[in-house]
Parts: sequence; structure tokens; C-alpha cells
Amino acid sequence: MLKSLSSDSRTAFDVVNIIAGLGLLLSPWYLGYAAEIYAAWNAWIVGAAVTLIGVAALFAYHQVEEWANVVLGLWAVIAPWALGFAVVATAMWAHVIAGVVVAALAAGAIWFTPNRPLSTA
Repeated sequence: MLKSLSSDSRTAFDVVNIIAGLGLLLSPWYLGYAAEIYAAWNAWIVGAAVTLIGVAALFAYHQVEEWANVVLGLWAVIAPWALGFAVVATAMWAHVIAGVVVAALAAGAIWFTPNRPLSTA
């Protein structure tokens, strides 16, 4: 199996991560759980971080950005139970879906990027 990921494919992964981050960032308002303090603040912080990391990755690819997105994605998946808002179904599903998408795409970008220096800019 050829283990490489072209720059265009990496860009597509980053754009989808940006969309997932924005979706999580805005989800407290459009899914109606902005009054749930832990769920809303976690969505705003994690969504903003994923979005900013994705934008940074568009300009200069660093593997550390993908690792950060893996961690943020996994945190988004476990946050509903860790922070106690799993009973709010819309918040829980928004976090789980966005977290799985972000973590899977970031892990894929790490896996398919050939070994090279941390910066290719």
C-alpha cells in the first residue's frame, strides 16, 4: 500500500476539519443547547480550536497540528460523559459526530503523510 497523501488531499482533509469545527462551534445556537453551560462552552472552545488549527494547517502543514486535532476530536467524543451533559441528546450527538470526524481525518492525515520534516512550508 502506498503510504502518501498529496497536498491537495491534505487540503481537503483540513477543509473538512474546518467545517466540522465550525459546525461544533455554532451547534449550541442552531441545535438549541446554548443554555447548557458545560456543553455550550465545550463546543465553543473545542470548535474554535479545531477551526483555528485547520486554518493554520492550510497555510503551513505541521504534523503537530494533526496530532492536536486527534486529541481535540477524542476529547469531543468523551466530553459529554466527562463533563456530565450526555443526557442532552443534541449536545451529545453534536460532540460525538464532530469528534469522530475530526479525529478520523486528522489520524488519516498523519497515517498517510510520508515521513518528512515537521514543516514543509
